[in-house]
Parts: sequence; structure tokens; C-alpha cells
Amino acid sequence: MAKKKSGKKDKRKKKVRSIKDKINLVLKNLILFSVLSLLSFILYSVSSSEFYMALFSLISMILGFIAFSFFIALLIFLVLKFIKK
Repeated sequence: MAKKKSGKKDKRKKKVRSIKDKINLVLKNLILFSVLSLLSFILYSVSSSEFYMALFSLISMILGFIAFSFFIALLIFLVLKFIKK
């Protein structure tokens, strides 16, 4: 006896993104975190309280490292794009 297939389809299909879409996503995040890091650095420079100076310097360093990691990811995707051609 043959088994019946259920009428439900698998709704959890993985989205396959092209390298161009990945580059655009990484570039947007790189710009966002770079601007946030720069803004935090400016607030660090302007602030007069010791607490705010420490807070904004820490935030600026964290956001800078995140932006740097997106920059590395962007370079990797650009290399992959040129290798595939």
C-alpha cells in the first residue's frame, strides 16, 4: 500500500541570498556602525564628566570593533565575488 503525502508543505524554506545581496547588507551595517562609532567618539570629546567620558569611550571602542569586523566581512565577500568571475 502506498503512503499518502500530507497536504502540508514545508514552510521553513531557507532563503538563498546572492553575494550581491550579502555585500549590500554588510555595507549597510558597516556604514551604520561606523557612524555610530564616530558619533560616540564625538560625544566622548565633547563630554566633560568623567563618567560620560569613560562610557562614550567604551561604546566607541565596541562599535569600532564591530564596524571593523563588518569591514573584514566586506573584503571577504568582495574577494569571493571577484574569484567567481
